[in-house]
Amino acid sequence: MISKKLLPILVLGAALAFGGALGCGSKAKSGVVEYSVSAQKNYEKGLKELENKEWVAAAKYFGFIKTRFPYSKYAVLAELRLADAEFGAESYIEAIDSYRLFIKFHPTHEMVANGYATFRIGEGYYRQLGGNFWMFPPTSEKDQSSTEDAASELKSFLDKYPDSPYREKAKEIVIKVGKRLADHEWYVARYYWDRGKPMGTVIRLRRLLERYRGVGYDEEALWLLGRAYVAVAMPDRARGVWAELVTKYPKSNHAGDARSALSSVRGAPASAPAPAPLTPAAPPAAAPPAATPPATAPASPDPAAPNPTPASPK
Repeated sequence: MISKKLLPILVLGAALAFGGALGCGSKAKSGVVEYSVSAQKNYEKGLKELENKEWVAAAKYFGFIKTRFPYSKYAVLAELRLADAEFGAESYIEAIDSYRLFIKFHPTHEMVANGYATFRIGEGYYRQLGGNFWMFPPTSEKDQSSTEDAASELKSFLDKYPDSPYREKAKEIVIKVGKRLADHEWYVARYYWDRGKPMGTVIRLRRLLERYRGVGYDEEALWLLGRAYVAVAMPDRARGVWAELVTKYPKSNHAGDARSALSSVRGAPASAPAPAPLTPAAPPAAAPPAATPPATAPASPDPAAPNPTPASPK
């Protein structure tokens, strides 16, 4: 008899298997090709299959061109379109390798010069990231190595190809990647803060504010960074970030908190006993010996070294 606890899991597994079977059946005819006698005709057929998102058929046409017409101009184009077919089929690792090889062996090609191949490499890294799924931890809690690779490739593309027609799309992806990395930095900063490790919070929030400004965490990060600075005995830095919060985001939910915190931190030195005790090298005891030389002082043969009763600063 099936346990009630296992029943939902079995139902989910059956649904996934059934969906997979439907997916396979819907593409049963995928990959069927009819080759032509010329490289150009095969290339055109391959492009049509790309437009129809028939990635397997497209790859067959382009692979056929590379094999049967290796010296044709379409053989070079087929290499690039084969990478596109791999990309469309979500074989991103293979596609990235293919684009890199294309750049290496055809550095002056039009689709390299305009930044297309380099952009697709960065986009390929981004496409591998995936999204949140209820069965797994949020993406902000996972390792972000692939996200950093995507950011690095896309920023390199933007630096190298200032006139590329793919810049706007690349910028959009960079913003999304930056938001994802900022989510991770915020998660780690909160993790340290909740566990009583403010220096870890300081390090992660500083990195967040240095690298990912403007993605939605600036106000929260500045407020928490000030609190973390206070916790690690850096009040001057706390004042700096809170002043920035008040100045740049006067309508923020934390602006009032920051103003109160600023007055509190500023008021602390004024209510302290006195700063003089922190410098014991300037005792007022040097003056009394010169001003009171009478012989009636019985027991202090060396007036330059009196017992300093008033100095116990804290």
